[in-house]
Amino acid sequence: MPEDAGSDGGRSDIDGGLSSAQARTDTRAAAATFVTTEHFTLQGARASTISESTGRATMFLSAVSGGLVALGLIATASRVGTAFYAFGLVVLPTLAFIGLVTFERALQSGIEDRGYARRIALLRGFYFDEAPELAPYLMSVPESERLHALGLGGGRWQSFRTVAGMVAVITAVVAGSAVGLLATVASDHSLAAALIAGGVVAGLSLSGLIRYQRSAWASAASAPK
Repeated sequence: MPEDAGSDGGRSDIDGGLSSAQARTDTRAAAATFVTTEHFTLQGARASTISESTGRATMFLSAVSGGLVALGLIATASRVGTAFYAFGLVVLPTLAFIGLVTFERALQSGIEDRGYARRIALLRGFYFDEAPELAPYLMSVPESERLHALGLGGGRWQSFRTVAGMVAVITAVVAGSAVGLLATVASDHSLAAALIAGGVVAGLSLSGLIRYQRSAWASAASAPK
């Protein structure tokens, strides 16, 4: 009888150990499935933000192109008369406004994309922590370099490489052109006044937009993970 009791107790310990190991295996499998699904979802969200930024920039550039073509036709038809100045002072500020809101939304999309990329980088860290044997087969970089590996590298001129930065440059030029056209009318067709006024407004607009973009990116980078 004592031997049977000992045998039953040992069997119970073995069964309990197997159950515990099986539970751990099931938990890891469930975690891997969840992380893989989350990674795929975040990658799709990144693609959506990039697609939206590209679409909005394309619409803005199409509006600028159409507006400038129409302005050229009006200039030819009116021989740069009153109709040209009236049309230009309506179209150019409108294009500048469209550029401003496009810049704002493109910047928001870029920050959203960075957030998704940061979460993907965290998931990649989980892969290497839970399965270090994958390191020879997957690109492994230090934690500080993970966003660079996902295409979000920094640099001095990064502000001008983004979609928002490109839109900011064009918007500043359009705003400067509108002010230059207004200065031309106000100064009785003085080229110097138009160039000075337009150049100053364009420079200040570009500086303000780029500064705003850098501030927004800095705030996003310092946000808690």
